[in-house]
Amino acid sequence: MGRIAVTGGKGGTGKSTVATALAYELAKKHKVLLVDADVDCPNDHLLLSIERKHLKTVEQRIPKWDMGKCTKCGACGKACKNNAIVSIKGSSPIFMESQCNGCGACNIVCPSSAIAWGSKEIGKVFSGKKGNIDFLSGELKANQPVSEFIVNSLNEEIEKINGNYEYIIIDTAAGTHCPVISAVNCADSVIAVTEPTPLGAHDLEIILQLLSKLGKKCSIVLNRADIGMKGQIEGLASKYRAGIAMEIPFSMGIVGSYSKGEPISIPNIALLAGKK
Repeated sequence: MGRIAVTGGKGGTGKSTVATALAYELAKKHKVLLVDADVDCPNDHLLLSIERKHLKTVEQRIPKWDMGKCTKCGACGKACKNNAIVSIKGSSPIFMESQCNGCGACNIVCPSSAIAWGSKEIGKVFSGKKGNIDFLSGELKANQPVSEFIVNSLNEEIEKINGNYEYIIIDTAAGTHCPVISAVNCADSVIAVTEPTPLGAHDLEIILQLLSKLGKKCSIVLNRADIGMKGQIEGLASKYRAGIAMEIPFSMGIVGSYSKGEPISIPNIALLAGKK
């Protein structure tokens, strides 16, 4: 079994296109689980026309005040770096739930032990199926600040069922923030999708630096390889010993499938599963 994360520093490079195409091709001969861990903006189910079904709700802890104990000292408001608590000395705290990330600073500094824990819904995990592809997807609720909690919940589901699959394809968010780290940490190897543009090269180097720090093996897929200058990408591949595993030319066929929500066929893409 192999867990392969498909990522990329820059959005719009074709990361989800590669992830869904790889899952679709591998599923012709293997048991495959596709995981959409881009929880801020999940779209793999749209690319494959998968009907998602609610699997579980993800919750996060939030502070809960016992006003009988609260001395209105203002310490909780000063400690809250997310500005979720407005607490002026002599007045009762005002709590803005949507801004809270559950860090616990308010609970720690409260001198009267007036703060306990409640919870709030921050997102959902969904399941689905497309032919031989089993599917998991997470989605962050609007206005919630901590998307990595949803990714962590997806990782928990993967651990429960990972023995059922030969390949698990994890489509991460773009960038190098905490949800991406949570997703790639779950993988055995990583595919970084980029394009031959200055922006593509800039953001590719950022993700390669992150993967190097995490100790993750990486290969590069150069999408729309025939539309720009690929020298910068080749230079980065050499610098970080990543290697360009595949070049995908611009294709109206891919664009057509993408726009119709049909599985995308990319010749030889299954070979990426062997590029560890």
